[in-house]
Amino acid sequence: MKLITFDAFRTLGIPGVRYIKPERMYDHLDEIRGADWLLFPEYWQLNTLIHGLKARIFPSLASYQLGHDKVEQTRAFQALFPEHVPPTEILGASPRAIERVEERFGYPFIAKRIKSSMGEGVNLIDSRPALEAYLATEPVLYAQLQLPIDRDLRIVLVGGELLAAYWRITPPGGYRSNVSQGGSIDHRDIPPAAVTLARQLAEAFHINHAGFDIAMVDGHPLVFEFNRLFGNQGIADSGKRIGAAILRCLERDGNLGPDDQPPFAMAG
Repeated sequence: MKLITFDAFRTLGIPGVRYIKPERMYDHLDEIRGADWLLFPEYWQLNTLIHGLKARIFPSLASYQLGHDKVEQTRAFQALFPEHVPPTEILGASPRAIERVEERFGYPFIAKRIKSSMGEGVNLIDSRPALEAYLATEPVLYAQLQLPIDRDLRIVLVGGELLAAYWRITPPGGYRSNVSQGGSIDHRDIPPAAVTLARQLAEAFHINHAGFDIAMVDGHPLVFEFNRLFGNQGIADSGKRIGAAILRCLERDGNLGPDDQPPFAMAG
């Protein structure tokens, strides 16, 4: 296979990949046209690569489109898996929005920035003044009930293969479990129901490279989000294993055209 990557770090475990800087794309259009797969393009490249050059990309288009915006992702989850989404309000920044979340959640509750990662856009709102200050800088109020948990799960699936599943434990006095925010990792006692939900989400939406964040409340899994570009801290031998899983996915789906949806084969 002829493979071109636009992200050298994400494809370190894949041999024989040609790296092209995203901003140099237009200097290498003939090479791009001749490639079997284009790996990890940036979001701004997608329309040109898919609709213009008719290229095949990895991760899947759905992984990009749903992973790009927390609102769209959540609404998709609510449509197909409403019983597995935490109580959530998505509202414009208005006085009525303040009243709505106060009526439904009270204080404190969690507010999330629409496009953020590593827990940086997650805020604990504990009063109306704090909410008003938050809305002064955010055009959309994405509000969720604060769940009675001290940890959540990161479940990593690549091409349908389960590569990692581990708890992210919130540090004392904190409210974010992200490893980048001081959370710790525990691989013990992973609930099968959480893994099953991650597999169902990946299959339903054709998400083929993602770290799913899932909470367990009274034995019931609830999905917060997925990240198309996930951290590798909890994945043993991550570069080699992720690269091998990507290759298997590309080889399996290699006979598909750019507009085809892959037959989602779940692996162990």
